[in-house]
Amino acid sequence: MESDRAPLVNLLDFDARGLTEWFAAQGEKPFRARQVLRWIHRFGVTDFDEMTDVAKSLRAKLKQIAEVVPPTPIRDSISADGTRKWLFDVGNGNAVESVFIPETNRGTLCVSSQAGCALDCAFCSTGKQGFSRNLKASEIIGQLWMANRLLGASADGERIISNVVMMGMGEPLANFDNVVAALNLMLDDNAYGLSRRRVTVSTSGLVPVIDRLREACPVALAVSLHAPNDALRDVLVPINQKYPLVELMAACRRYLEAAPRDFITFEYIMIDGVNDEVEHARELLRLVRDVPCKFNLIPFNPFPNSDFRRSSLPRIKRFAQILMDAGIVTTVRKTRGDDVDAACGQLAGQVVDKTRRTLARTIPVTEIKS
Repeated sequence: MESDRAPLVNLLDFDARGLTEWFAAQGEKPFRARQVLRWIHRFGVTDFDEMTDVAKSLRAKLKQIAEVVPPTPIRDSISADGTRKWLFDVGNGNAVESVFIPETNRGTLCVSSQAGCALDCAFCSTGKQGFSRNLKASEIIGQLWMANRLLGASADGERIISNVVMMGMGEPLANFDNVVAALNLMLDDNAYGLSRRRVTVSTSGLVPVIDRLREACPVALAVSLHAPNDALRDVLVPINQKYPLVELMAACRRYLEAAPRDFITFEYIMIDGVNDEVEHARELLRLVRDVPCKFNLIPFNPFPNSDFRRSSLPRIKRFAQILMDAGIVTTVRKTRGDDVDAACGQLAGQVVDKTRRTLARTIPVTEIKS
């Protein structure tokens, strides 16, 4: 009976190794996996009949046992500055957000890794919504797959998305296996072919998993620092209570052993009167003195029911100058997409909170209108 059939396998869930193993289990040669991988990711094909260099018998077989299904976009918002934000349905009342930031010399896609976030950083809208679940590899890489399609990318044309940052909803290293599978596809020449330095994972500081990432897939690493001492970071980034700054800095130094010419990017939210004093900047210099790094200062982006305010521009400039005078490359992130809530710290999506952190009503996907 039709209902007795096994569910179709979504091939977006596999990186090259996983797809090769899956094809082997079907009695197929390894080169078939490479063929299909190219069709799916390089050419954006979901219909097996269009994979013309794959044997007809295999195409017929794949239609019976497999599918290629990216997450469905249910909202598409474009900011006045050209930033584009999508809300993707990931099932069971959950939806996650991705943001594309076009710039003169590159296009950056910010990708989510979880529906919600369990870390509850004080300045982040995502964490205030609670946590539902980890995204599958297909739902992570599917954001890149779908963004390429929606932006009109072609297999032979100039790359629209040149950089990917795992800085959307969720803590990427808390969803390690699925995130690494997606990262492998981003780097694979048969898929997206991005340089290791053009793919960035941002973490709040899961120290043991930073070490695992160094061994598995040492892409560029960004650390959400946001405070120069444990007392303040314990409040702003609660995971610091488990992995304090001395352990985090040691993990950063170990990470760079895999790529000695690289550096750590420290992300630092600028919050008025909280972490933006001159002494905070001087503390930072002492904290990172033996870690090759750069700083990305991020003006706080407001969200409903937040008690924080954005630091003034003069305070941000003063803070940045102290770091630069010490020889540390420091940039101030330009706020992009805040008119469509696409700026850093504003991503919220729709989350069925399993942590019961908030009693606020979650809007079902069926109520969301594009």
